Amino acid sequence: MRMCRQTVNTMNTVDTLSAKEFGGGMDISNDTRSRLAARRDRSLTSIVRDKLEELILRGKLVAGTRLNEQALAKELGVSRGPIREAARLLEREGLVSSVANQGVFVRQLSIEEALELYDLRAYIAGYACARLADRASDAEKAEMRGLVEEMDRCIETNDEARYFELNLQFHDRIAELSDGSRTLALYTSLGKEVRLLRRRVLRGGASMNFSNEEHKQILEAIETGDARAAREAAEQHHINGKRRWLDTL
Repeated sequence: MRMCRQTVNTMNTVDTLSAKEFGGGMDISNDTRSRLAARRDRSLTSIVRDKLEELILRGKLVAGTRLNEQALAKELGVSRGPIREAARLLEREGLVSSVANQGVFVRQLSIEEALELYDLRAYIAGYACARLADRASDAEKAEMRGLVEEMDRCIETNDEARYFELNLQFHDRIAELSDGSRTLALYTSLGKEVRLLRRRVLRGGASMNFSNEEHKQILEAIETGDARAAREAAEQHHINGKRRWLDTL
């Protein structure tokens, strides 16, 4: 199976590196073997964690869904241990929540939590866009322009799935190019939680069109180097997204 193959490759890589570190075929202590086994377990957990995150953020595991350890272990070709460890990591990131005696569920945000997330994202996005407006190179402006134009093509073909991915890429790339490590970390972290509900917003040609017109306002401010306009356009875009989400309730 695809996951099993990837897992085996990763574990082989760890074994190869370990052999090099500890002198090839020489005998190693039980303590060292235990540490190497722990490294393999961490590598496998990381792979499973990434796969579960992908399933959640792509909407394959929707909010409120219980994580069935046995079914997921079978699907991913691993034991239940890595599934359990990966779920613990995702709980720290706010993507799943554990309920005593019931299991682990894909997190279902309350209205209050969702509104707070939108507001926080608006402030951070405004800051990132203002920074980028002050420093964007011609190549970076062209890259952002290309994303907006590709989103226009998705609207023409009614490709909602592709538009959704490009929309995420547009905003994440702004955070990256703003050259603020804390800004990127905060925006990305909050973005994962927002993605639990954002697919409900970007549906239909009218919604995508409104969204991309707002992207164009952000882009224009960045291209002209107007930091204040970039901040205001980005904040308003996220606030409008909050309103559109409220309209779906």
